[in-house]
Amino acid sequence: MQAHAIAAAGLTAAAARFDASARRTAADPLGDLAGETVERLGAEVAFEANAAVLRTADKMAGTLLDILA
Repeated sequence: MQAHAIAAAGLTAAAARFDASARRTAADPLGDLAGETVERLGAEVAFEANAAVLRTADKMAGTLLDILA
């Protein structure tokens, strides 16, 4: 199912965004702290949204299998 692949790619991208922001903050703690905090919060929301898509796709596939059984 394509939704699974898209959601998995979104999870990976969100985790990479969060990691990159954390690394930038660690490298320069007095840099753009507010901007990096916003970036990490955005990555967290994106991760949660993609996880919700994945859960919903799993439920839909399960329901379809129940109907066909």
